[in-house]
Amino acid sequence: MPELPEVETVRRGLEPVLIGRRILRAEIRRPDLRWPFPPRMGARLEGARVDALRRRSKYLLADLDTGETLIAHLGMSGRMLVSGGTVGAFHHPLAAALPHDHVILDIEGGARITFNDARRFGAMDLWPTAELGAHRLLAGLGPEPLGNGFHADYLAARLRGRPGPVKALLLDQRLVAGLGNIYVCEALWRARLSPERPGRDVTGTELEALVAAIRAVLEEAITAGGSSLRDYRRADGELGYFQHAFAVYGREGAPCPRCGGAVARLVQSGRSSFHCPACQGASGARAGANTKS
Repeated sequence: MPELPEVETVRRGLEPVLIGRRILRAEIRRPDLRWPFPPRMGARLEGARVDALRRRSKYLLADLDTGETLIAHLGMSGRMLVSGGTVGAFHHPLAAALPHDHVILDIEGGARITFNDARRFGAMDLWPTAELGAHRLLAGLGPEPLGNGFHADYLAARLRGRPGPVKALLLDQRLVAGLGNIYVCEALWRARLSPERPGRDVTGTELEALVAAIRAVLEEAITAGGSSLRDYRRADGELGYFQHAFAVYGREGAPCPRCGGAVARLVQSGRSSFHCPACQGASGARAGANTKS
C-alpha cells in the first residue's frame, strides 16, 4: 500500500494541472471501489474548481469551490495518472481508457486525470470541507510526522506505559499519521531500535533519534519519488526509486550496510519486520557505537 511519501509524490505531480482549474467532465465508470461512491459524484464534480490539493496521512484532499472536498485513497494498487498535460518537463498524450480506469477527470487546460485501481481497494468520497475533520476516514488521525506536532515529547507521552512493540505502535495511525511498514522498518534501523522493543522502554534520547530518523527517511523518500515495489507509479507514470536505498526492508539475509550483520525478518501482527539484530538490539544504540556509521 502506498505510504506517505508515495501519496505526497502523487499530490505534487497532480498539483500543477489541478490547482485553479475546473473539472470539465467526470466519468464514473463503476458504482464503487472499496466502498460505494457518494451519490451523484460525477455531477457534483463537474464544473467545480480545485482551489487546493492537500494530503492528510495517506489521503489526497482536493478542496473544491463548491464547498466540498474530494477525498481519495489509493488503496493497494491505485494510481492517479496525468495525461494530455505537462507533468514536469514532459508532455503526456491523452490516454485512452483501460479496463481498470474507474474514474476519469478531464481538467480545464487539457489534462486528464485517471484513477486506475486493479484490486479496487481504493476509495473516493465527497465531504463538506468545513467538516472534514469529522469524516470517518480522517477523524482520530494522529499528527503528521513531518509537522510541528510530532516531536520526542509528544511521542514519549503517547508511548508511556504501553508494553506493545514500538514497531506496531508506530503503525497505529492514531499515534502518528501516514507511516507504513516500509518506512517504520527503515526509521527503526536508522535509530538503532529493535522493532520488538516495548514502547514504554524507549528512552528520551532514543526518542529524539527516532523522530529524527522518521523525518529523514520520509524526506529522502519524497525526494526520490517514493518506493515502487509492485503497483505504485508517480502521477507521470514513472517509478519511484527509493527502494534502491533500502537498508533493511525486503533484504532478509543481506548484509547490514552499517555493521555487516545479516538482515533478519520477523513477523509482528501479520506484518514482516526487517531489522539487523546485531545493531538494533535492546542496547543497539550502545552496540552501534562500535560499528561503521
